[in-house]
Amino acid sequence: MNAAPADQIRLLDLQALDTRLGQLAHKRRSLPEHAEIQALEGDLAQHRDLLVAAQTEESDTAREQSKAEQDVDQVRKRAARDQQRLDSGAGMTPKDLENLQHEVASLAKRQGDLEDVVLEIMERREAAQERVTELTARVEAVQAKVDAAVARRDEVLAEIDAEAAKVTKERGLVADSVPADLLKLYDKLREKAGGVGAARLYQRRCEGCRLELNITEVNEVRAAAADAVVRCENCGRILVRTSESGL
Repeated sequence: MNAAPADQIRLLDLQALDTRLGQLAHKRRSLPEHAEIQALEGDLAQHRDLLVAAQTEESDTAREQSKAEQDVDQVRKRAARDQQRLDSGAGMTPKDLENLQHEVASLAKRQGDLEDVVLEIMERREAAQERVTELTARVEAVQAKVDAAVARRDEVLAEIDAEAAKVTKERGLVADSVPADLLKLYDKLREKAGGVGAARLYQRRCEGCRLELNITEVNEVRAAAADAVVRCENCGRILVRTSESGL
């Protein structure tokens, strides 16, 4: 393939732009905020799970407390009725009065036991409520960190994308000035060779693979016509000759 020396040199400009686009893409993927956000979101998910568990426990103990208080109320009402009957004594035999006294005493003990249960449940509910309050604060704090990290990430991404858009536009202008067949070869080699399709020959060294040409290769490049598209024998990339090629 042949191409005017000026067109070949423009490949170096194109390569520089493609290299910059590759760097921007790498920077975009490897922002530290990505890992930070991922870690924070994992922490946030754990805290949310703990919060849900604490809220469930508080809700369960609230129902348990309500049921226990209803039991106390039922025993209290029954004891009050029995006490009224005992106080009136109307139509009751001594045996009935004795049995009623035993029942009132039994209900008093039952009420006391149930009230102890209510107190124990209230303590557990209070602890659950404190846990909910604590975890709610933690979730809000971690969420604030996530939001801040996302904002930082988005700001940097916006800067990267703006530069990438500018470089892409410039790349399009340079690519349009390169002959189609030469551009096709360059793009093909760039895809195969890790993003570098053309490299400068500098002081007999290919700047693509960083290897120095041997004497035979130097003589072949020196003998090649100025418009010949020369390829590196080691990496296959297009070798762009300049006044600093050392030929």
